[in-house]
Amino acid sequence: MKISVGIDAAKVTHWAVAVDADGRVVLDHAVENDGQAIDEVVSELRALDGEVVIGLDVVGSFVRFLKATLLAEGFALVHTPGIAVNRAGQGFAGGSAMSDPRDARTIADLVCAHDLRPILPDDDAFVAIRLKVGRRRELIQDQTRRISRLRGLLCGIFPGLERALDVACKGPLALLTRYVTSAELRCAGKARLRAHLRKTPHLHGVDALACRALDAARAQKIAVPGEAPTAELIRDLAASPMSLGPLARHRRPLDTRAKIARIDRDLGGLLTDHPDGALIRSLPGMGEVLAAEFLACVCDIRRFRSADALASAAGLAPVQRWSGKRAGWRRAYGGDKALKRVFYQSAFCAVSTNDPLSKAFYDRKRREGKHHTQALIALVRRRVTVIWTMLQRREAFNPDKKAA
Repeated sequence: MKISVGIDAAKVTHWAVAVDADGRVVLDHAVENDGQAIDEVVSELRALDGEVVIGLDVVGSFVRFLKATLLAEGFALVHTPGIAVNRAGQGFAGGSAMSDPRDARTIADLVCAHDLRPILPDDDAFVAIRLKVGRRRELIQDQTRRISRLRGLLCGIFPGLERALDVACKGPLALLTRYVTSAELRCAGKARLRAHLRKTPHLHGVDALACRALDAARAQKIAVPGEAPTAELIRDLAASPMSLGPLARHRRPLDTRAKIARIDRDLGGLLTDHPDGALIRSLPGMGEVLAAEFLACVCDIRRFRSADALASAAGLAPVQRWSGKRAGWRRAYGGDKALKRVFYQSAFCAVSTNDPLSKAFYDRKRREGKHHTQALIALVRRRVTVIWTMLQRREAFNPDKKAA
């Protein structure tokens, strides 16, 4: 007899509900998020008469200890997505009401009624890849947000300088740590600008950068209201990603780019040791970063029983729309956005670098009348099948094989 267990995970207290095949609740209580309490609930689950399948609505973050304990005890775990729990809960009595016992019971019912993707044990290499990929994404998002804010402020008081400089590069950021307004640049002159820029190590094109800044400064004569506090904020934003400051010559802090480069080197080493790393990178367009992001999203290819299941998880499989006499298909709007981006980016890289097979497939779809996005989607879907087959058969990509 199958025992379906739903655990609504939380940072401090989990809630566990177990339901047997007849729908009777055989376990229903809170579980503290510590080793002793989890060991006690494990003993209760072992005492149940039947095959125990446990559903979790969260698979990472604060649930790692609970997941590792349950997997070490030999229980079968499945993932119940949070959106499925929320939608299913709205169909029960009480509608949108939410509580931990209610969500745990909903998870148990989903485990009982649906074929969900399994949760498999993690190894140290995979955990390291996932953590570093997450940290890399945080650094890039934070850098993009900060640069966008800097561009908006600079364009408000000095649009000519914003157009003349690429503030995403090292040189312009170094310049903006001290000189921002047109009056400051004109007062400093070329010699002082060059001297300031040369304090930044490994900076090229100092003379050209100083000339562009001075040309923009001579073209703007007026001062915008609020220019001084805006310039101060721009200096702070420019100094943050560069890690520049009065103590820069006494210490060598890592800036955002250096941190990202270090993470990329670490990911390269982790992929070398990972059994799937070489297989994934053999597919054209899959570099080290994309391969690491793919592993962080997929974890283990055994979680997906077919290439169609992998495409569905990424939101790349069409969704059927059938109601009454109307039947058709539409584009999927759900799925793992990070995994979908990996597939799209790798396909775009393969076409851009003129990989013969990818370019031939893309060109054939264009000749069939499809526009760029449709042809790229078709290539992405084909590559999903290819990479799933490669990992299932443990074979590197072979361009001589016709069938995936």
